[in-house]
Amino acid sequence: MPVWLEHQIVTFLTDLFRSIGWGGVVGIMALESANIPIPSEVTMPLSGWLLVQAQGGTALEAIWYGGLWGAVGCTIGSLLSYALGAIGGRPLLERYGKYLMISEHDLVVADRWFARWGEWTAFGSRLLPIVRTFISFPAGVARTRLLPFVIYTFVGSFIWTAALAYGGFYFGSRWEELRAIMRPFDIPIAALLGFGFVYYVIHHIRRGAVRKEREAAQVD
Repeated sequence: MPVWLEHQIVTFLTDLFRSIGWGGVVGIMALESANIPIPSEVTMPLSGWLLVQAQGGTALEAIWYGGLWGAVGCTIGSLLSYALGAIGGRPLLERYGKYLMISEHDLVVADRWFARWGEWTAFGSRLLPIVRTFISFPAGVARTRLLPFVIYTFVGSFIWTAALAYGGFYFGSRWEELRAIMRPFDIPIAALLGFGFVYYVIHHIRRGAVRKEREAAQVD
């Protein structure tokens, strides 16, 4: 995310947190987990400073309240994204997925993956920038088991948001230094996702070409 846009978000979040406190954290983290890329690396450190350190709170309060309310927001947003994938996304992909190079075979592979690793995927993704924002939708499409998904999402989110809130408490008014430290980690994750997308496209183009060759051979 561009630095200038992050500064605009900081201004908005500062006013929001000063107005409604932890309720603002819940709302913003819900949006972040519902496929709206508002970086938690900005939201949670800012909350640790404004809502705890600046008000004379303790490090333990930053960890507890940051982890609790951050995880509540993440879980709410994740459930919304999960429902969107399960109720609306699955039928649309089954009907129109071919236009996005998503075949029935791809959906079956995703179902198998989430059936085996869905809970741990929900947990691990909560500790990764970028990925954490979008993982719930494909989990919903694959209809991974809901209760374990919720539990692992909450636990993983608690760890992530508590750590960030503590970082904001520790740095205080210099909390943006924490974001500067973490920003370089976004690059390899984004690059890996981009590489995966390119590989996916090339693989599907090649598979389509092979299928056409087989169909032509059968006709001959």
